[in-house]
Amino acid sequence: MGFFKGLVITLSVIVGLVVGGALFLPESAHIERTTRIEASPAQLYALTSGYARFNEWSPWAGLDPATKYTYAGPATGVGAKMSWSSGMRQVGDGKQEIVAVEPDKLVRTALEFGEGGPATAEMRFVPDGTGTQVTWTLDSTMSPLPFRWLGLFLDKIVGPDYERGLAQLKALAERDAAAAPTQATATPSMPTGQETPVPPNPQ
Repeated sequence: MGFFKGLVITLSVIVGLVVGGALFLPESAHIERTTRIEASPAQLYALTSGYARFNEWSPWAGLDPATKYTYAGPATGVGAKMSWSSGMRQVGDGKQEIVAVEPDKLVRTALEFGEGGPATAEMRFVPDGTGTQVTWTLDSTMSPLPFRWLGLFLDKIVGPDYERGLAQLKALAERDAAAAPTQATATPSMPTGQETPVPPNPQ
């Protein structure tokens, strides 16, 4: 009996430390990764402002080929939605919705991951010479309370996924940009001298 009583007390102390310690941890976590892509902001906005091509660059798409995806709302822009369901713990179940856009500048997404708290992701595009600086961020609310401990490691857990996703977005966007036909737009000039058209003589 004494053993079980000691075990209960020990477990109670551990739980108390976990919950009590969580009270002193941040309520949110922030992740941010940036890369330069040799493509225009408009091209990158087109790839990320809807879900038609999301799985071509998503770092999670290839983890579980059996993942089921559901789409709703408009094809692009505010209201576009995607949900997923997977038996693989690393993928799990969740949904995301585009909640704000600034064409060629910003795509903001609201996410929900199973029992975890809500999160917001952003893709920001800043022109950089012939290319674009792309910044992908994640701001997550750490709830319920014990999830605050996860916030301490979230950058190490999700950061590599973000880096892989940006690398895949870079490869996709630069491949699309290279394949796009070059449209030369010559500025017409007024004819001068002998090039000036001469009206026909009346018959």
